Amino acid sequence: MTDHWRAYAEFLPENIHTQSKAETYTFEGYNGILRHFLARLRRKTKCYTKSIEMLKYPVLLLMKHRNKEIAIIS
Repeated sequence: MTDHWRAYAEFLPENIHTQSKAETYTFEGYNGILRHFLARLRRKTKCYTKSIEMLKYPVLLLMKHRNKEIAIIS
């Protein structure tokens, strides 16, 4: 599901492409959580990730903590 940006139509087949803004609040909420807790995803920061592999671990840790799969501080 995407918004109504024309570029998506060039890459996604019509039979699987649904255009709607009904679910974008969910994605924007997750983006906000990630930017809030992980400095490397904020704008104008000195922290940045040089490899996708090293970005994967902090995101996974944050999501596991948010889903109560792990307790970072007991």
